[in-house]
Amino acid sequence: MSGATRIIAVRHGETDWNVATRIQGQIDIGLNDKGRWQAERVAEALADEALDAIYSSDLSRAHATAQAIAAAQPALHAPVQTHTGLRERGFGKFEGHTYAAIEAQWPDESRLWKIRDPHFAPLGGESPVQVMARVGHTVNDIAARHPGEQIVLVAHGGVLDMLYRLATQQSVSAARTWELGNTAINRLLWTPEALTLVGWADTRHLDGEERDEFGA
Repeated sequence: MSGATRIIAVRHGETDWNVATRIQGQIDIGLNDKGRWQAERVAEALADEALDAIYSSDLSRAHATAQAIAAAQPALHAPVQTHTGLRERGFGKFEGHTYAAIEAQWPDESRLWKIRDPHFAPLGGESPVQVMARVGHTVNDIAARHPGEQIVLVAHGGVLDMLYRLATQQSVSAARTWELGNTAINRLLWTPEALTLVGWADTRHLDGEERDEFGA
């Protein structure tokens, strides 16, 4: 496995919209105070890791988290690299609304979303099938650049969800039984043949202060 790429995947720190269960999607919402604290804590947790590159979604909540990780890596001379393929799922007209408001305003579409209909996309958004294809292409593109190295990917709950499904060969419609907490440390191994799961949802650096809400 000397040519394998070791991946540390991290969800961004908390935002006020996470707390309010308001769908962010691809709206650019920044970290709140707790999110900045979480970013510092995950940076400390990874400070002794030998990292060869850090990639991030271009949305500021992810990029600020990635910048905190990079700041704790004095031996890493490359800047954080942004990749739009690591963006959160596009939720179209759902973005900016709370879960309760979506259910009240669009009950039929809300039901399709909740049952994980693989082909349902809110107007202007992406379906689970589309997101999985995008995430799969993105991780293959990035990881192939770093054989034998260790990299960090800082992204969003929807992206991390798809990475877990790809690594465990679960469909986009399978019920989620795994955690997607803010700044949890998740480890995967990539080869040209497969993406495999090494470890998931390590939040020891947060002392129980993580948050996990779907789709934000």
